[in-house]
Amino acid sequence: MKNSVVDYESLPERKVLCIDMKSFYASCAAVARGLNPLTCHLAVVADVERPGSVVLAASPALKKDFGIRTGNRLFEIPDDPRVVIVPAQMKLYLEVSVEVTRLFHRFVPKESIHTYSVDESFLEISGTEKLWGDAWTLARRIRRELEETFQLPCAIGIGPNMLMAKLCLDLEAKKKGIAEWTYKDVPEKLWPISPLSQMWGIGSRLERRLNRMGITTVGQLAHFPLKKLEKAFGIMGNQLFYHAHGVDLSELGAPILQGQISFGKSQILMRDYPDPEEVRYVILEMCEEVARRARESGKAGRTVSLGISYSKNDGGGGFYRSRTMDAPTNITSELFAVCIQLFEKFYTGKTVRKISIALSNILEDHYIQLSLFDQSREKKRNLGYAMDAIRSKYGSDALLRAVSFTEAGTALHRSKLVGGHYAE
Repeated sequence: MKNSVVDYESLPERKVLCIDMKSFYASCAAVARGLNPLTCHLAVVADVERPGSVVLAASPALKKDFGIRTGNRLFEIPDDPRVVIVPAQMKLYLEVSVEVTRLFHRFVPKESIHTYSVDESFLEISGTEKLWGDAWTLARRIRRELEETFQLPCAIGIGPNMLMAKLCLDLEAKKKGIAEWTYKDVPEKLWPISPLSQMWGIGSRLERRLNRMGITTVGQLAHFPLKKLEKAFGIMGNQLFYHAHGVDLSELGAPILQGQISFGKSQILMRDYPDPEEVRYVILEMCEEVARRARESGKAGRTVSLGISYSKNDGGGGFYRSRTMDAPTNITSELFAVCIQLFEKFYTGKTVRKISIALSNILEDHYIQLSLFDQSREKKRNLGYAMDAIRSKYGSDALLRAVSFTEAGTALHRSKLVGGHYAE
């Protein structure tokens, strides 16, 4: 079976920068305390009063000299006078992130900037050569101004599209400071990538499916028959094939794989939940949040996924299962009903510590169908939008379900947080 040949000459000439603020949370905390973010030993911790609290960020020197990284626990940090432990200050990080974006506005118009996360942005710099010079010259200038203005280090990947710029950043620029990948680099730099989860847009589940097909490197994906990929994955198979060749025609800010759009929420619970009834309360709260996110985007989904992770104190483990409905939905009660079906079928009675819920197989909201068997479906949908409008105007805690006021509920507590952590 003959594969398509990529004609790189026919692709648009673009230059995209992917800018990552190095150890952003830790660097902001260091600068705020008059410390050098590259040489100090600093850890940002969710709750400095709780020994089991998670390390949210670690400075480069702390990683290098003490081996402490994001995900470690507070009690694992050595009792050393050089180590500085600080609480998360999400309000500060968001304020700095906004100011960093304003700095980018000096070099490109607003529509040429996509803030991918608090500490990572894409800049479309095509056509700015007469103002700022070539991509390397502009990258060096941005890097220098970030250091001079905020004392914050960064790494910059340069590529002909978002995909290549991001891969260049993650796999080369973070080690060198600045790096560039072009289409000529695809065979040498892109195709050897393995495991596949290192490829932006390929998660662990998709990686396992590709592995079962005998595909373990990006090069093997690039040379796998296109028709077979399309048969197995639909339009996403087509995108996987061309991304393996470094081709990404998405506009700035578009999802890297349109076929992977989903709305989800994952929550590590504040304590162990041994009572399944309490777990159901949290599932309801999370279904409300996932449904709200879908409605805000004018979307609905057909596939609902529920993940349950058991406490390490109960042996760990868990499950992740999905169910596809006949009709798409963004109605909380319908998501909850499917999640409870999955929970009751696969729950083994262990203590629960983490819950994940996702809505995928996304369609536009107007595809939601009325039901002859549930004539109140349109009212439920409209009620969801009305509740969203109230929360948008008066705050996320303006309307909460009764379960949120029980000891099991988490929504009331989380409504006081910024980015999952206390603002100050």
